[in-house]
Amino acid sequence: MEVDCIPFKETGYFSKLICDYLDQREDLKPFYNRFPSPENFKEQIKEKKANYPGSNRKILVGALKDQYSGFEVSEATEANIAALGNENTFTIVTGHQLNLFTGPLYFLYKIVSTINLAKELKNTHPDSHFVPVYWMATEDHDFDEINYFNLHGKKILWNRSASGAVGALTTDGLDAVFEMLSAELGNTSNAEELKKLFKSAYLEHTTLTDATRYLANALFGEEGLVIVDGDDAALKKLLIPYAEKDIFEHVPFQKISGSIVELSKVSSEYSIQVNPREINYFYLKDRLRERIIKNHGKYHVFNTEINFTAEELRTELHNHPERFSPNVVARPLYQEVILPNLCYIGGGGELAYWLELRSYFGKMNVTFPMLLLRNSALVITEKQAKKLEKLDLKVPHLFLKQHSFINKKIRDISNIDIDFSPQKKLLEEQFQHLYDLAEQTDKSFLGAVKAQEVKQKKGLDALEKRLLKAQKRKLKDHVIRMTDIQNELFPNKSLQERQLNFSELYLEMGNTLIPSLLDSLDPLSGKFNILKY
Repeated sequence: MEVDCIPFKETGYFSKLICDYLDQREDLKPFYNRFPSPENFKEQIKEKKANYPGSNRKILVGALKDQYSGFEVSEATEANIAALGNENTFTIVTGHQLNLFTGPLYFLYKIVSTINLAKELKNTHPDSHFVPVYWMATEDHDFDEINYFNLHGKKILWNRSASGAVGALTTDGLDAVFEMLSAELGNTSNAEELKKLFKSAYLEHTTLTDATRYLANALFGEEGLVIVDGDDAALKKLLIPYAEKDIFEHVPFQKISGSIVELSKVSSEYSIQVNPREINYFYLKDRLRERIIKNHGKYHVFNTEINFTAEELRTELHNHPERFSPNVVARPLYQEVILPNLCYIGGGGELAYWLELRSYFGKMNVTFPMLLLRNSALVITEKQAKKLEKLDLKVPHLFLKQHSFINKKIRDISNIDIDFSPQKKLLEEQFQHLYDLAEQTDKSFLGAVKAQEVKQKKGLDALEKRLLKAQKRKLKDHVIRMTDIQNELFPNKSLQERQLNFSELYLEMGNTLIPSLLDSLDPLSGKFNILKY
């Protein structure tokens, strides 16, 4: 693949908070531990090593071996699981929902970023070992967010009722999805490989958790990826003291609420990603996952008749920690408690809520990980690249909103200059003379002068728009071809990686897709990637 890059800020698709974080804005530094630059990992390793109990490693390795029971495990993954028992082994983590057939394309970019960072750190810190980890969000209950993927502009939907944690869902009904997918894929050799992969993952496993583990393992197992399911009784025993501080003392609610206030002081343009609750745990049992709330002195499981006294709930937590499911605020802490982790890799929305959490981690005496924005990419085929060249379009211009993109190009290719900026500047100079005249004669005329200036500027704006519209009509064919290629590369006027499923690229590239991404994406580049193949 041919690789080019543009700054994240210039894409227009990343928030001010994330752009400021990437710029290492000074007054954002209290909200993270260390910026993920190569030179900062040495201190992060030192801090995590000192603050991660060796006893946790034995529990982690045992739990992972149990979770992989019955799965074919690559030598690289098996070696990485064993290595986690060593005090000089650390993890690099990304997390994602159990989206059907990986969901959006950026699922691949997250994991590729994680694998590549682990490799890079091994080169720069040869005395330590680094394990790439995919944390499956098995306890999530937002089924409508994960039950589909897009292929060729069509929504491939798993239509069924669901409740509780999605990981426990049976794979019933996915045979119908397989039929839809098969019809859409066609019969090429790459299509047959995709069908085989879907069938093996979803029709030969009984739960969504097992199906997702199989799929991620099939795609990345040879790279040593370790897949973690947090819905594990042995691992959740480690969470008990932290859950108690949340449920009975409301520590995260207090600390994160304070951080949100401080973040808003840095910039009023920062939007808050998540708000903490007084209790940040769900009660998880059978097909139930509902919030725990305090009500009239008792602890109530929302939408049920289940109630506990404080003593009963504490006993339940100690006897059945697997029944307590952390929400979006508590889950990051859980992850960092059970893993010897150095860095979390996520999208812009994820990093935005992680930036609310540092003071909470400090209060809990858990090392706060480094936060790295995952790789993002726009993949352009050779055919698409030729279209862009023929239309004399620059890739950065494709990121513009469509009306701005069209207007810019019309100005570029028009045989007349449809930019009235010089005329507006001349008008302002002329009116400045009138302002001076009014000042010297009768100041009450200043308002009339201003009104006339505004009127004439509006007239110029209207004329400029009419001329642009006329040129668009004249260059209609060019505009259509421009918008067609932009819509192709930015489906639904969104980033390609948020809309396409990996299968669309796999149909073209086959089993070279993932090796090509591994070769092309640099997790520490700090820029948005343009990949041409």
